[in-house]
Amino acid sequence: MANKNSTGSKSDLPPYFNIDPQEAAQKLSAEIDTARFARAAAFASRGRDDLAKRGYAPDGQKRLRKFSTWEICRYLIPVAPAHLRRVLKANPDLPQGTGDGGSKWFSLEEILQLREHFAEEGASNRQYKPWRPEGLPAKVIAVANFKGGVGKTTTAAHLAMSAALDGYKVLVIDLDSQGSMTSVMGGRVNDEWQTAFPLLARDYAKSLVAENRIREAGDLPPLPLDETLKEALEVSPRNLIQKTHWPNIDLIGAQLNLYWAEFQVPVWRMQLRSWPLWDALSNALSDGGLLDEYDLVFLDTPPALGYLTINALAASDILLVPLGASFLEFDSTGRFFDMIYSTFASIEEGENRMRRQDGLPEIGFQWDAVRALITRFDAAQQTDLANVVQAYFGDFMTTYRQEVTAMVGQASEQVSGIYETDYRDFNRDTYIRGRETFDRTWAEVKEVILGTWWRDQHMAEAERGEKEEG
Repeated sequence: MANKNSTGSKSDLPPYFNIDPQEAAQKLSAEIDTARFARAAAFASRGRDDLAKRGYAPDGQKRLRKFSTWEICRYLIPVAPAHLRRVLKANPDLPQGTGDGGSKWFSLEEILQLREHFAEEGASNRQYKPWRPEGLPAKVIAVANFKGGVGKTTTAAHLAMSAALDGYKVLVIDLDSQGSMTSVMGGRVNDEWQTAFPLLARDYAKSLVAENRIREAGDLPPLPLDETLKEALEVSPRNLIQKTHWPNIDLIGAQLNLYWAEFQVPVWRMQLRSWPLWDALSNALSDGGLLDEYDLVFLDTPPALGYLTINALAASDILLVPLGASFLEFDSTGRFFDMIYSTFASIEEGENRMRRQDGLPEIGFQWDAVRALITRFDAAQQTDLANVVQAYFGDFMTTYRQEVTAMVGQASEQVSGIYETDYRDFNRDTYIRGRETFDRTWAEVKEVILGTWWRDQHMAEAERGEKEEG
């Protein structure tokens, strides 16, 4: 008699055993031609629009919710609720909020007005407005990693929202052709001419025009300036900026055709080897006066170290690198740092070789600070590995790890940030825990921003002092 334990029944076998090839073939559709991808893309586009509009109002517009007295006094303006009510009663010209009873609801525009009032009339030992030194440019923060799915857009969006709630004026630039940040911010982009693409084209066109002046002086034929480049010369960064449903967050959006930049930029570079392609975005921000108009500029990058990401890294003062607490993401992030080194060291070496020949000062890329931050953290399962990552990356790491919460998941389903989610949809403890995930990340990033501004301010003062003494 056979031993029943020696072989299991058919139902006990793993699902990849005993698959019938004929039955498998009958389940297949007809062979796939290229047109089928177009239909799939069209279906996905309609579905993407439907899903993206879950957080929109019935009229198709995305609007920011109002904030209660409790939220204002706990998170936004350091005043007691009773004192806020007394101030509102004594100043009927201030926004009074809506709603019945003791709790009123205010738009963010109204909160910004209240913040201004308290900054002028409030207690001298409290900070009602965030600090930014006068006369210094905005800080540019790039959020980058060539590993997909690490939370780049989520992190960049929530930091932008955190900064806006804190009172800063923010510009967000979406450099990822997938356009996820644009969806979160409610942006609408019809083609690549409403993205950062014309900024790169404009920078190349300006270099080409300058080169042709030199060629003309030397009786050389000009390099071709096609209609695309002529059109780009007429584009200003301000033409590309769109308002969002946040009163103090503006957006330069993205869509699929932005990816053409990855093919066009190397072609331009081959035509004009002297064009410093990595400076295009930085030049656009500086020449357009945007670094004076905004306090903070957040750059959301594609999951690749291509030309768009190189421009973002070169333009940034602060680099934030999200990663999960897994071996693969730790390994990928290490390789990302290695590629940053090899890419920018190669640029420095090539440029400086030419500059030494021409007797020009050498260039070097520098960042005020770099921080890697752990996202989607599960303390029950990932603490040991997170500690290893922390140990190896050392002072590159933030100390707080962004935990996964139910609130974050629900906000993601609505294509919104957690700050856009009404706390009445949760119990208050769940809301507080969900907010803390990004409040603490913002606290660490804000500390870096303020520290770099303070350092810049004192360096500028020291330079002025040296000039006066000289």
